[in-house]
Amino acid sequence: QVQLVESGGGLVQAGGSLRLTCAASGRTFSWYHMGWFRQAPGNEREFVAVISRSGGSTTYANSVKGRFTISRDNAKNTMYLQMNSLEPEDTAVYYCAASARGSVSILEYDYWGQGTQVTVSS
Repeated sequence: QVQLVESGGGLVQAGGSLRLTCAASGRTFSWYHMGWFRQAPGNEREFVAVISRSGGSTTYANSVKGRFTISRDNAKNTMYLQMNSLEPEDTAVYYCAASARGSVSILEYDYWGQGTQVTVSS
């Protein structure tokens, strides 16, 4: 079992920045590929970014590429999502998730946090 807790969400103006944090506990954090997903009202949960176990490989959704940066610190059992140049379309609940396989597919993730709200005003 892995327990995940997100933090760092909030209200920000368009063009601003936020950094989300995902704190993990339980089984060894470095065993898992880690991902960020988001879900806006009325929409399905969608992939945002994924980072490999070591942090050496990352993949981003086209909609956030060049604006968001995923990173992790295995010594601290923590993952981050730095979000810059935020747009109103980025408004959603953001979830972190852990996967033994590493994927952009929501189906490949075994453990989820409770989510943190990000609201971007225009």
